[in-house]
Amino acid sequence: MTMPTEREITDAATRIRALREGLEAVILGQSDLIRMVLTGLLAGGHVLLEGLPGLGKTELAKTLAALSGLGWKRVQFTPDLLPSDITGTQVLVDGQDGRRALVFRPGPIFAQLVLADEINRASPKTQSALLEAMQERTVTALDTTHRLPAPFFVLATQNPVELDGTYPLPEAQLDRFAIRCQVGGVDDDTLARIVLAQPGATAGPLAPVADAPAILDLMALTKRIVLPEAVGRYLARVVQATRPEHPACPPTVRTGLRWGASPRAALSLASCCRAAALIAGRPAVGFDDVKALAAPVLAHRLVTTYEAGLSGRTSRDLVAEVLATVPELQS
Repeated sequence: MTMPTEREITDAATRIRALREGLEAVILGQSDLIRMVLTGLLAGGHVLLEGLPGLGKTELAKTLAALSGLGWKRVQFTPDLLPSDITGTQVLVDGQDGRRALVFRPGPIFAQLVLADEINRASPKTQSALLEAMQERTVTALDTTHRLPAPFFVLATQNPVELDGTYPLPEAQLDRFAIRCQVGGVDDDTLARIVLAQPGATAGPLAPVADAPAILDLMALTKRIVLPEAVGRYLARVVQATRPEHPACPPTVRTGLRWGASPRAALSLASCCRAAALIAGRPAVGFDDVKALAAPVLAHRLVTTYEAGLSGRTSRDLVAEVLATVPELQS
């Protein structure tokens, strides 16, 4: 695989900038969040947005679909939602010859961008319907496997405060998300801009600045971003240091962890670092990319101890402790 040329990097950066600026014009004061969502998209992963209602999570998905030219569907997760409501089901139809046959009717998962709204409201059985789709990009119904459209990107949301009628995502489901973002509020100036904006000023369809083939080209270019050996080894050491049974795990971190990050987490971190480098207009990954993305990519994959919870240490805190301990270059 050849290293991207300067022209390819420049053209890609221009297209990505158009996407980012279009999102920032609608979703005010959330530049870091937008960058993370674009990172997950270009890395070929999925993104979980965690935040209170009314922060623009759904609007972000709608705007991204409009600007990227991707076909999208929204699934409102509820406790009574069935797996077939997401994946689709076999229905009995009458043929022209008078015979009846089972025909697969695709569900909303057959879209290029899927908004899984309030994903933690669905039962574990329904949540598990997403596992094959998110990992393999396929849906199996009876004895037939159906391939999902490309690109395929799941943007899920959940409310971290409301617990009634919710089912926490199991570790296997969380591991399918490349990035987990904490969506916070906006500053005073941004909130003033939001309330002072003319009602209906952003009404009307947004003009797309890309299409599905262009997004696929950007994703393919992301895979060609160079991961230098020194940076790759540093990334591997960071991931290994999150495993409490590994000698590289700092003692203070070991007491707060039950389970650490897996090789799949390391691959996801590498892909996201490549995407971050491309968004920044660089042909290679740097140490700072690993440090910036370690918490969003690794923290939700760690299982902390009961003692860590009592002391108020979160998985993000433990990742920060790992980064403070692991050197960039091994002596």
